[in-house]
Amino acid sequence: MVLAFCTSLFSSRTIPPMENETEHKPIAFSPPDITEAEVDAVAEALRSGWITTGPRTKELERRMGAFTGTTGFACLNSATAALECALRLAGVGPGDEVIVPAYTYTASASVIAHVGAKIVLVDAAAPNEEEQPFDRLASRFHMDPLALEEALSPRTKAVIPVDIAGRMADYPALLDALRFASGWSASNEVQEAIGRPIVLADAAHSLGATRDGVRSGQAADFAAFSFHAVKNLTTAEGGGLAWSNPDLSDLPIYDRIMHLSLHGQTKDAMHKEAGSWEYDIVDLGYKWNMTDIAAAMGLAQLDRYPALLSRRRELVERYESNLEGSRVCTMAHASMACDSVPFESSRHLMLGRIAGATEAQRNAVIAFMADAGIVCNVHYKPLPMLSAYRALGFSPDDFPHACALYENEITLPLHTLLSDSDVDRVCETLLRAVGECA
Repeated sequence: MVLAFCTSLFSSRTIPPMENETEHKPIAFSPPDITEAEVDAVAEALRSGWITTGPRTKELERRMGAFTGTTGFACLNSATAALECALRLAGVGPGDEVIVPAYTYTASASVIAHVGAKIVLVDAAAPNEEEQPFDRLASRFHMDPLALEEALSPRTKAVIPVDIAGRMADYPALLDALRFASGWSASNEVQEAIGRPIVLADAAHSLGATRDGVRSGQAADFAAFSFHAVKNLTTAEGGGLAWSNPDLSDLPIYDRIMHLSLHGQTKDAMHKEAGSWEYDIVDLGYKWNMTDIAAAMGLAQLDRYPALLSRRRELVERYESNLEGSRVCTMAHASMACDSVPFESSRHLMLGRIAGATEAQRNAVIAFMADAGIVCNVHYKPLPMLSAYRALGFSPDDFPHACALYENEITLPLHTLLSDSDVDRVCETLLRAVGECA
């Protein structure tokens, strides 16, 4: 674990391996792709005198809004903050319920507890008997609209679908399922404006993805993005909240986010001009603001982002070609002619499943890869398997489809510091590991 962590920190394309070291060099799971452009941008921010929230943060908000095609975009210090901020904007609290997939990372669900609401987990969809169980075009990692429909109650105030691995969920089907939210009533003006439980996309993985011509951020009422160190676009730590529902256009959403993100203060440092220091506290808010140092890195990353996405596309296609016909079946990141709805993933994670493998065999494959200097991962251990969620009364037995997905899932290295030969080596080693361990 220490070796993997150090490798992730210090991997750099600026120091290519010696020719005789290439075959044995460690392959990190997801190191950040940082160039001199990011270094220069951060240095310029440091020299400018604005190191907390300032003009660079506001510029990143403007450009992210344009990139996602959303009505508004607010930069915050994490996607977790963005998720909680949206729930608080919508007045979600004690006595309310929020539905979230069991197959996700804890951040998608813990924010529900933070606002005092009840976490309602739903299982993944059952395999379609007419399809091969490991058909790479099937996406059972997303929230199942039928499970959502069954979980609705008069107390349901929000739904949090997850765009896992960078592929957007089926938002039209999820919105259609919300028609069955009988007995629902609004708790505040945001809920009243939307007129149903809010759909809050956990879009931490999907910046730049599209589904049926709709961009990530546009498909839900709110969308939370992550700019964490391992994400496609990084600010080291950071995130953002986007909104696009036209029913919210008459509400001061951005102002409320700013208040929540800075202790409820009505005036930030940029607006405390000489002789105009006075402010008010209108809410008992939080400390969720992004710094200009982080935003400077984000602006440089955003300049490079189309090229980064293009390189991810090449890497995924090489993985798919190398693994075609093997026991390792990967989640599809782009639609094919047979798909009814066109989609394009952001290709954040290379999710795969080892057909017929047990959990122990999958873990043995990961250990085999580690011994070969290749770091793999698992996304995710379903929430009911984790101690904190067991303590809340959840049991893995109630989520058999999510647990079956987890049992043989393996996530392969996918980042823009990989070379083509790195991908070939990962695949060759993986196929050997599967043959010996599973």
